[in-house]
Amino acid sequence: MSARIIDGKTISADLRGKVADAVHRLRRDRGIVPGIAVVLVGNNPASEVYVRNKSKAVAEAGMHAFDRKLPATASEAELIDLIGKLNADKEINGILVQLPLPKQIGAQKIIAAIDPDKDVDGFHPLNAGRLASGLPALVPCTPMGCILLAKTVRETLAGLEAVVIGRSNIVGKPVAQLLLAENATVTIAHSKTNDLPAVCRRADLLVAAIGRPEMVRGDWIKPGATVIDVGINRIPGEGGKSRIVGDVAYPEAAKIAGAITPVPGGVGPMTIACLLLNTLRATCAQNGLPAPKV
Repeated sequence: MSARIIDGKTISADLRGKVADAVHRLRRDRGIVPGIAVVLVGNNPASEVYVRNKSKAVAEAGMHAFDRKLPATASEAELIDLIGKLNADKEINGILVQLPLPKQIGAQKIIAAIDPDKDVDGFHPLNAGRLASGLPALVPCTPMGCILLAKTVRETLAGLEAVVIGRSNIVGKPVAQLLLAENATVTIAHSKTNDLPAVCRRADLLVAAIGRPEMVRGDWIKPGATVIDVGINRIPGEGGKSRIVGDVAYPEAAKIAGAITPVPGGVGPMTIACLLLNTLRATCAQNGLPAPKV
């Protein structure tokens, strides 16, 4: 048996196209153009590449990008002051502060400073609380992407036994909340879980978000299960070059699973697509318009 590959590149391109169409209609019918501010502090090379990719995607969707950059020496107060100005700017509908931040800046304090209605990353405590309570909220982009990918395999996730490996505020916890909202039966597992392989073998849907390269082996997978691999890990490859792998040992798992996301090309592309969707939704909400049909 060979698993169906869940093609995140194709699925995300389709979503981005639908968002662009909705943005076009919003501009044409209401004269409104969504705007997003992406804030980068310092010179982290990976963050700089990611921000460039986000800005390109924003432009392709017909949105306005308001990139802001502060030096690595910027203080917490300086960043909070910038966020205050972005919160007050009516042309900006979404604010994203690129993580990680320099050590002198507390990430949680910065996240809490963002207007929850503009929190397109979905990390603000108010949005996290609304998600946990089953109320409408801006949802973290990667977890949203995981659910959308899983639903390309099964239109409904209701009744499935889902196991999420990882309990971070960025992926593990919110993806579990989203699965509960889909009426799945959810277990959150982690590195301290007793007999983790046995727990994983129960899963009809397995979401791996633990941050350890190829930790989930093929014999951890229930035959026919859907596997969503969130991990992005760089490990040594041939000829001194590095290569990127997920948290799942893909060649082994693909022989057992019914469907699986590759790394790269699975969850990763969905994150930016869902950021665009969040920005569109935030723009509509701020203008008293119904949620866009995408």
